Amino acid sequence: MSDPLVRAVNVTKSFHHQEVLKGIDLEVDTGQVVCLLGPSGSGKTTFLRCVNQLEGIDGGRIWVDGDLIGYAERNGKLYKLKDKEIAAQRREIGMVFQRFNLFPHMTALENVAEAPVQVKGESRAAARHRAQELLDRVGLGDRGTAYPAQLSGGQQQRVAIARALAMQPKLMLFDEPTSALDPELVGEVLAVIKELAGEGMTMIVVTHEMSFAREVADTVVFMDGGVVVEAGPPSQVIGDPQHQRTKTFLTRLRSEQHNL
Repeated sequence: MSDPLVRAVNVTKSFHHQEVLKGIDLEVDTGQVVCLLGPSGSGKTTFLRCVNQLEGIDGGRIWVDGDLIGYAERNGKLYKLKDKEIAAQRREIGMVFQRFNLFPHMTALENVAEAPVQVKGESRAAARHRAQELLDRVGLGDRGTAYPAQLSGGQQQRVAIARALAMQPKLMLFDEPTSALDPELVGEVLAVIKELAGEGMTMIVVTHEMSFAREVADTVVFMDGGVVVEAGPPSQVIGDPQHQRTKTFLTRLRSEQHNL
């Protein structure tokens, strides 16, 4: 068996003396999709931000593809990497946020092509060519000249996914990528993520979309209060949860979605 692409061991994180992550252990194999479920404030987003070093961890270790993220270890002690070294690690990890964060003064094509030119030093022609291919891939090949304000929320989020893919990451992180969208636009974004899963992209997805998690995830992780309460295949965690906290959360979520 090869090593997992992502390995988190006893990860802790506090903000203002409040412990938000209380010892998270998680492994994600290459090509796997892991969906994180849990109520607001359970630590899901914080954990994602620790994986790509938007937040430093207070304890534990995170490895991506064998590299210790954010730190070097010498004689059992951790030393924080320099910003430049952290930025180099982050290039390998794509992240899509709730809000699309596109550059408003750039077209869709320019948004997708910018990072490979600025960060990787690719030629503008090569970056634009691949940006067009990626827009085609997310179903927006004909909208390359449109500015974000001319696109729907679902289209903007698909451009944001194409932009993350432009850096050719080993790992994609999605932080509730559909939560800012109108309900009728959710499907078009989830369809792109499903396609990526089918192509073997390794992904960690924070989501409340139960049917998506059931259909696409290899592993579902339920977090609450900064700990992993339950983890396993969707048929177990969603279909037959073992813990009362999981059952309560899923019942409430189903009730909310039924009332939409």
